[in-house]
Amino acid sequence: MPYPSSLRKIVAFAPCVLLLLASGCAIQTSPVTPKEAPQSIASQKAAQQAIVAQAPAAPTLKRKIALGRISNETSYGHSLLRDSHDDPLGKQVTDLMSKALTETGAYLVFERPDIGRIQAESKLTGSQLNLIGVDALIVGSLTEFGRKTVGETGFVSSSKRQVAFAKVDIRLVDAATGHVFFATSGAGESSTETASTFGFGSQAGYDGTLNDAAIRQAVGDAINKLSVELNARPWETHILKADGNRLYLGGGKSQGLRPGMRFVVQTKGERIKSAQTGAEITLPGQPIALIKIDALFGEGELNEGSIASLVSGSLGGNTPAQLIVRYEGSQP
Repeated sequence: MPYPSSLRKIVAFAPCVLLLLASGCAIQTSPVTPKEAPQSIASQKAAQQAIVAQAPAAPTLKRKIALGRISNETSYGHSLLRDSHDDPLGKQVTDLMSKALTETGAYLVFERPDIGRIQAESKLTGSQLNLIGVDALIVGSLTEFGRKTVGETGFVSSSKRQVAFAKVDIRLVDAATGHVFFATSGAGESSTETASTFGFGSQAGYDGTLNDAAIRQAVGDAINKLSVELNARPWETHILKADGNRLYLGGGKSQGLRPGMRFVVQTKGERIKSAQTGAEITLPGQPIALIKIDALFGEGELNEGSIASLVSGSLGGNTPAQLIVRYEGSQP
């Protein structure tokens, strides 16, 4: 008995349908649409640019800063085969911070973690190691660090996101007294996502660079906050020699000084021991003169100086050791 034409079409098409459902390989799948993570790569880059844009302009006058101990205080990266001095993650944070501080152009950065090696090299060459005093010492640690994988699974699609997070806590220490006068933290996060439909789509394994990106963001965030604090403090230098109305100052081109800049000369305040805290307190000094930078001399960050002349006032018979030169106000 012959089948109707419509039934013959259905019977002929049925094996194809079963084959397509069983294999799925013959189906032309639709293009995979990338699924944005809650914090996509684009938003992460935008956040980094926002941090840079919101950061204050680099200080005109460089400050001397020493990078001390930066350790890894998380459980990540520790094992029984490593002692307390073998801290690769802490060294990585220290190197990233040293690089970031130097690249800002706002600081003269001095090494302290590897001071032992510098001293050994000095003895080996027979040269005298002359350590430079600094305005502040940075110490801190990596306090949070980890990774996680999150994802979503649907009827025909799935997504997987790898996230790395880091947090750095640092503090600024007065090298003369050991007093911690500022503390802050910086956080960073980096992630990557893959998605697939019917088993087709992007695939990715463990991405170790996410760790570095998260730590770098955390370091950058902390340095931005540190710069705001240091920039709010007055920049100071000292008179090397006074020759009549001509004054020779410490600091030159590498530290941001230039002809035409004006500075206030003031007396050093008297130091009195406080009966309340037991610490010495410096009383406010008195401004006695206004000077102007006329010329610069020397080569290298640590061997430069400036020549200045009096604009108003006088040194009043004070020796250079009794005076401080301080930058105040905006520059011409």
